[in-house]
Amino acid sequence: MATVRFFPLVAALGVLSLSVGATAGQSMESARAAYEDGRFVEAADIAESIGTPEAYVLAARSLSTHAYYEASEEDWEAVIQRAMRMGEEAIRADSSSAEAYFAMVSAVGRYAQGKSAWTALREGLGGRIKDLLEIVLEIDPDHIDGLTALACWHADVAAEGRIARMIYGGKREEAVALFDRALALAPDDKDLLLQYGVRLPDLDKDQGVARAREMLERAIDLPVPDAQANYVHFEILDALDALDEG
Repeated sequence: MATVRFFPLVAALGVLSLSVGATAGQSMESARAAYEDGRFVEAADIAESIGTPEAYVLAARSLSTHAYYEASEEDWEAVIQRAMRMGEEAIRADSSSAEAYFAMVSAVGRYAQGKSAWTALREGLGGRIKDLLEIVLEIDPDHIDGLTALACWHADVAAEGRIARMIYGGKREEAVALFDRALALAPDDKDLLLQYGVRLPDLDKDQGVARAREMLERAIDLPVPDAQANYVHFEILDALDALDEG
């Protein structure tokens, strides 16, 4: 999972709609294979046709990933709206699933990322994201992606400025506590190391840059098991370049 910064229509039906003939009878194994290969829309089509809680989670995750890394400007709105619908279906299918709520919050986070900071504020997206993440962690207190995302939320709200901090209550110290808890549980999580690393210069004014470099260099040596992780790998390289330029 690549976690996003939370502040800063219609596509061709043949690309975004469910291809019944192509997906009928296919399995979760097929959907996961498509996701791992980077065929994210195909993975979502197959998963949606299966219609189980696990399948809706994969569909939402696939579409959120596609929206962030690959979708054109023309397609983005339709892709992310579909991702949010799949997240809603996942929760409807199993409201006790932390993964279902995380699939939804990932889609909402990607949606917020595509909007201006003012639009995100006006639509209450920051509060919605926090509420969903708190449900994830209420269901599963050790959910690594949930801990990472809530840490990012606190860090990014705190970095956004005084008004955002006043409205939402984002705190740097809470971000650090959440990141450290996640890191203790999953010290070799590639995306966690990226997300913590890129925020460390703001979270630790004295040693943040040096710690960020160490963390990102650790992350770069970790395996790349699938297409999404490959995108994360390149984000780590970009983050290291940014430290060098800074």
